Amino acid sequence: MTLSTRLVALLALALCVVAVPAPAGHVVHEARDRIPRGWAPVRRAEPDMVLPFRVGLVQPNLQNIEDYIMDVSHPESPNYGKHWSPAKVASTFRPTKESVDTVRDWLVEGGIAPERVKLGTGGSWMKVNVTIEEAERLLGTEYYVYQYGEDDNYTHVACHEKYHLPEHVSKHVEIVSPTLHFDTIPRGPAGQWQKVGSRDDSNSSSSARTIGQPGFGTSFPKTKGTIQSIIDQLENCDEQIVPNCLRALYDFEYYPLVPDKNSLAIVEYTPQAYVASDLDMFFSNFSPSQVGQRPVLYSIDGGYIQTDYGGFDYNGESNLDLQYAMSLVGSRQPVQLYQAGDLYEGASFGNLLDALDASYCTFDGGDDPEFDAVYPDPYGGYEGAEDCGTVTPAYIMSTSYGYTEADLTPAYEQRQCAEYAKLGLMGITVLFSSGDDGVAGNSGVCLDADGEEDYDGTVFAPGFPVDCPYVTAVGATQVNPNSTVLEPESACEQVIYSGGGFSNVFPMPSYQASAVEEYLTNYPPGYPAGTYNTSGSRAYPDIAANGANYIVAVQGEFYLVYGTSCASPVSAAIFSAINDARIAIGKSPIGFINPTIYTPEFRAAFNDITTGSNPGCGTEGFYAQPGWDPVTGVGTPNFVKLLALWLVLP
Repeated sequence: MTLSTRLVALLALALCVVAVPAPAGHVVHEARDRIPRGWAPVRRAEPDMVLPFRVGLVQPNLQNIEDYIMDVSHPESPNYGKHWSPAKVASTFRPTKESVDTVRDWLVEGGIAPERVKLGTGGSWMKVNVTIEEAERLLGTEYYVYQYGEDDNYTHVACHEKYHLPEHVSKHVEIVSPTLHFDTIPRGPAGQWQKVGSRDDSNSSSSARTIGQPGFGTSFPKTKGTIQSIIDQLENCDEQIVPNCLRALYDFEYYPLVPDKNSLAIVEYTPQAYVASDLDMFFSNFSPSQVGQRPVLYSIDGGYIQTDYGGFDYNGESNLDLQYAMSLVGSRQPVQLYQAGDLYEGASFGNLLDALDASYCTFDGGDDPEFDAVYPDPYGGYEGAEDCGTVTPAYIMSTSYGYTEADLTPAYEQRQCAEYAKLGLMGITVLFSSGDDGVAGNSGVCLDADGEEDYDGTVFAPGFPVDCPYVTAVGATQVNPNSTVLEPESACEQVIYSGGGFSNVFPMPSYQASAVEEYLTNYPPGYPAGTYNTSGSRAYPDIAANGANYIVAVQGEFYLVYGTSCASPVSAAIFSAINDARIAIGKSPIGFINPTIYTPEFRAAFNDITTGSNPGCGTEGFYAQPGWDPVTGVGTPNFVKLLALWLVLP
């Protein structure tokens, strides 16, 4: 940051000390004790700047959501596999009329004309465009313009430290935005909030800063570079992983019986994109019958296979995910590709969830512009309406992207986690890679004693959404050097380390309590108090699969690739085959698998990983041990054993 920028930032910080007093009868609704790394306040936001103000209403019955999902997901439940319809999910969690009326009355009494206030089609959000002056009055806070690094093109508007609501209103509101949340990637001039009547026609792709944009916080696979020759032999899987290695490791051979009734999806975010010629290059070596085969594209908010940018940073993730998912399930089983966002606005996890569940959307199928892309794209690109409930979720979905938990606020994370629970209620299995930096966050960031992100910190930094109790977090293993696929794997310790640990936001779900307690009792990590959350929180990963030395075709060359990004799509292919077998005999898909895989019978069907660790934050992290551990979860899948167990369930 330049000297002048630092001086402005310091001045802004000094101004922050004189906070707007909370109006009488108001309570703190949400607070933030730190600013995500890279951001700094540089000036007060102009009073006439217009904000797309959103109020997320309390969803009833969320306090019962664990009971609901255990009822349809635990193998001992009489309702196992009796998944809910989307209509039942929507009606169960739709905000009450009392919440709608209370929030609307508060806004009107605060000086907002009634005709300006709109209720979202899903009933979960209220929308009104307000000025900074109006927002500060309503919330008893101050808004600042925050800058990312030294470039004043990358700015973001948020309020300082906390905001307030009337006490009687607060109990009807989950979250208000834009307020504290930094689930956003720096936008260029096209992405800055505009004053009333102003317009910025810039449509430079340099303003596309999304989940898929390299270098902005989310995890991506790593590489050692290109290789000159392929060794497709089982005795060489310690040097190069190819599909046959994975089939041997996990006893995975399967011929799909009802591929037209089954479904598997890989999630990608533009500008990440696969290269068709790379798929064929890979298939010609490892699955010749699939040369010419492509994933079935589901475009979300203008998502498309961009070709403006190429190379490993833009093609490595998508090529990896699709080459392995498609080759493992074979040519009979179509693989869906959920490609989210155009090249300008991009997309967020929230945009994806909107497309999968209409009840998650906001006004007219819109979204939250603070941290989600807005369509029609006002800066060039996709001109259609935002997708809202336009995609029927596949039975298995794999995502190899993720945040550091501390980047976001608990309120936002909790709201999104509840949506993953709803997908589980509908019979959807959601897999997320657990991260590649061991007990540290993305790019190796840790936390200091105050919970702030610090590369020199010694406090472990969990990830999100892998710490959500309603997704299945997938860690990484490796074939040890000079070993074969017939010998036990260990936790991945080549180039990357399997992400794992304990959430600072989510409590421990009941399904994993026994396994985690067993680990902490028998193999206490021995770190000083405060190194990680020991208060009984969600632990991850849940399972693992190989994540080292993958052969991936990228732009006409073969690369050696590493990451939990490898492990998630491989696991998805295996679970998809189990779904096919169940559906073929008239049974339901496996749905949310965590309550099942933590039972003693199913834990015994995984290959237990007992060696290796996941270093980070100046420590050796946690160690893989017999049973569940926060490095490799319950272990890697044994397809034959798991298939037999799942086929006998209702």
